[in-house]
This record gives sequence, structure tokens and C-alpha cells, in this order.
Amino acid sequence: MDRFENPYRPGAGSAPPALVGRDDLIDDFEITVRRALDRRPGKSCVLLGLRGVGKTVLLNRFSQIAERQEVKVGFIEASEGGGFPELLAVRLRRILLELEQGAARRALSAVRRALSVLVSFTHTFVDGSSVAVSVEPLAGQADSGVFSEDLTDLLVAVGQAADTCDSGLLLAIDELQYLKDKELAAVVGATHRSVQLDLPVVVAGAGLPQVPALLGNARTYAERLFQFPEIGRLNEDDAAEAIVLPAVDLGIEIEEAAVERIIEESGSYPYFLQEWSFHAWNAAPASPITDEDVRSARASVIDKLDRDFFRVRYDRLTPKESEYLRAMADLGHGPHRSGDIADHLGVKVSSVAPRRSALIGKGMIYSPAHGETAFTVPLFDEFMKRVVPMYKEK
Repeated sequence: MDRFENPYRPGAGSAPPALVGRDDLIDDFEITVRRALDRRPGKSCVLLGLRGVGKTVLLNRFSQIAERQEVKVGFIEASEGGGFPELLAVRLRRILLELEQGAARRALSAVRRALSVLVSFTHTFVDGSSVAVSVEPLAGQADSGVFSEDLTDLLVAVGQAADTCDSGLLLAIDELQYLKDKELAAVVGATHRSVQLDLPVVVAGAGLPQVPALLGNARTYAERLFQFPEIGRLNEDDAAEAIVLPAVDLGIEIEEAAVERIIEESGSYPYFLQEWSFHAWNAAPASPITDEDVRSARASVIDKLDRDFFRVRYDRLTPKESEYLRAMADLGHGPHRSGDIADHLGVKVSSVAPRRSALIGKGMIYSPAHGETAFTVPLFDEFMKRVVPMYKEK
């Protein structure tokens, strides 16, 4: 098989050749954007799910939908290292400058006012950084040093500027779980105010399953502002389409047994489907791709996943954190009671609570219910057994 023609695209946020099983979410979001532009904003959307289920792919698709509707998009990937206010300022600066270039006379004052509010906002940064904009700060707007109030001032000003330009704003935030509590509270509060004012502002986010609890702790009314669709593994029919359609488009057949093998090995998780299909294609000498081709690709798939998907997360662990996750792996796929994990380690629950909290903070595990713990990365238990094959109880 020609490797250059390989249609599958395993990668972080890479759009698959066939985006299946998400049509309802995509259609709903398009309606959300259109209603916001009609000054009837509703609930924004936060996509929830484990690693590798396609949250970032969907967030990118949402951005494309917004851009087709002439909506300006600010896409931010949050990180553990912080820097959200600075990234936000940079994205909004670009948007406002684009609006300024095409603004009619009646809209120009609103855009320049928003730029002045942006400058005021950046003057509150503790590191003294700012943005290069040739306007003066607007006193009394976004300059209080209270992040929630200042972000509200800024988002309202940008929303008003976009509205006067017959446009709108989509603020897309990936990896929401990495925002600090005050940043989450500010995003919720600013979104709330923009909805109250009927501004064409939509916030779309993506994050791990713990995000609703984080948002709820930040602002009690968060659940009334956002929808929280859960993005999971594909059903069997959609998984089969994700495998077969890209090959068929190139005139390549895949035997049913090969499709079933890929679905079984990948657990129907979108990223793993792409990885298995990619390697099965490369392993096959010719069409059709057979079950034996998939079997022969197994070693290269596992090696690739271990090196490029699992290892980068494992390398961030301390020895004690690794020990905790290895104990979880011994107990199976999960979720597991915190007490059972502690018992397996031969220690008290209280003694490993800091480890559990640190692992949640790193996005390695989450709590699907009170007292329960589960991996945020599909199939990570199997990886832990491979990388730490001999578990030693303390």
C-alpha cells in the first residue's frame, strides 16, 4: 500500500478524514451561533470527555462554523503553566484590529473604545506586559485589578464592537481544567453578562470530565449558562464508518474482520481508531486490508502509542504518583474507590490524598463520583502494566 496515500491522521487535534458520530453536536452549535448573531444568545457549550475522544477536533470545527458566519474567533489552549489573561489579550487584540480595518464610520468608535478597554485590561498584568495598540487606556474600564470584573468589562466591550460591525465573537477555550479558579469564575461571569445584554458572544470550551464541578464551584449558576455534552467513544457503526469510508474513497477495501479487529483493539476511541487504521494501512501489502494485516501492525501501534501518546504523560509523574496509577491499573479499568486503591497500596486513604489531588491537577485522573477515581486517558491502565510490569507493594 502507498504510504503517501494513507488517509488516516492520528494526531493531537488533527481532523479525521471522516468526522462521524458528532453530527447533532455540530448542527446544534451552528444554531447557537446563528441565534447569537440574531441577538438571541443562549447556552454556550463545554465539551467533556477523556483524552483522545476528539474534543479539540470538534472545537476546531466549531471555529470553522463561526468563521463561515462572519464571526470572529479567539482560540485559546490553556496550559498548566498559566498565562490565560495574556493569551486572551493577544487573541482579542487581533480580532479588534481586524474589525477596525473593515469598520464603517458608525462602528469605528465602538471598536476603538474596545481597544482602549483592552489596553486598560493589560495594565493590570502583574508582570507588566501589555499589547501594542495605538490608543490610550480607558479609565474606569477593565482596570480594577479584580479579574472577574475586568474580564466582564472587556468581553462586553468586544461584543459590542463586534455587534456594531455586524459580526460576533466566539471565544473557544481548550483544556479548560487548567484555568485557575478565579479565571473560570471570570469566564462564567463575563459570559453571563454578555447574555444579559443580548450580545453576539458565544463561549465554547473543551475539557476533562471534572470541568462541570470546577465551573460550578466557581459560579453556582454555571449550569444555566452552558450545555455540557459528553464526548465519548464511537458506537460500533460510527467506528466502522470512521475506518472504512476514508479507504473506500481511495478505492481500497477493508475486510469486515479487519474492521472488527481495529474496533476491538482501539476501544472505539477516535484517536486510537486513527492510529490503528493508519498502521494497518501501512502494514497491508495490497487491497483488501485483512485481519492479518491488523494483527501484524499491533507491535508498531503499541510502540507508537507508548512513545507518543502515553509516555509524554507518564514522564510528568513523580515516582509516588506512578505508584498510585500502577495500583489503579492492577485493579482494572475502573473507576475505583479511593479506599480500594489505598488498600492495594497498603496505606491509609489520608496518606495518599495529596497524590490523588496532584494527579487530578495534572489531568491524569478524575473523580466520576464522590470517592471514586478513574483515568482520564483511555487504556492508560494497560500502558502502566507495560511500563511498570513488576508492581511491588509497600
